[in-house]
Amino acid sequence: MEFNVPNMSCGHCVGVITKTLQQLDVNAKISVDLPAKKVSVETAQDRQAVADALAEAGYPTH
Repeated sequence: MEFNVPNMSCGHCVGVITKTLQQLDVNAKISVDLPAKKVSVETAQDRQAVADALAEAGYPTH
């Protein structure tokens, strides 16, 4: 699944997002495209759980 994360602007953001998603699912495969502000996630969690975790970390998705 892919998410647009408009608030993501730097390496620190990428680190927080990666850590947040790994806490949600330790086996998640995470790919971040910082210039495009996109996060791709392969996880057993459903889309809403991932979106909620990102929003709680301060990175709401669109």
